Amino acid sequence: MKSEPDVFSWQKFVTDGHGVWDGVRNFSARNNLRAMKVGDFALFYHSNIGKEVVGVAELSREHYPDPTAPGSNWSAVDFVPVMELAVPVTLQAVREEPSLAEMVLVKKSRLSVQPVTKDQFERVLKMGKTKLPKKRN
Repeated sequence: MKSEPDVFSWQKFVTDGHGVWDGVRNFSARNNLRAMKVGDFALFYHSNIGKEVVGVAELSREHYPDPTAPGSNWSAVDFVPVMELAVPVTLQAVREEPSLAEMVLVKKSRLSVQPVTKDQFERVLKMGKTKLPKKRN
């Protein structure tokens, strides 16, 4: 999940306790939203300013019609914050990590909602010196 920190920052997300991911107007990004399931984790990335992964979020509501879009062809989802990374992981660090060479953030960095493999997710967490708590049931 990519967000411009001057529009919706990690800090605002944590303060609010939840976030609606809407306004996505790219078909690939929309399809990525639609593929997510409740309980899925996502990396929260500050784009434009900072360009770094700063936290982990969890999907709390699966896709539904985007209330900011005319028609029904666009989707929104809801997330809750899980935890901040101990050390933010910069885009430069991701690009320099050989095991992340195929990550969409490296190959198609402009896409606002991107798939991340389990191995990529775990590597970014390791780079951020962060361990997730045990998954809630």
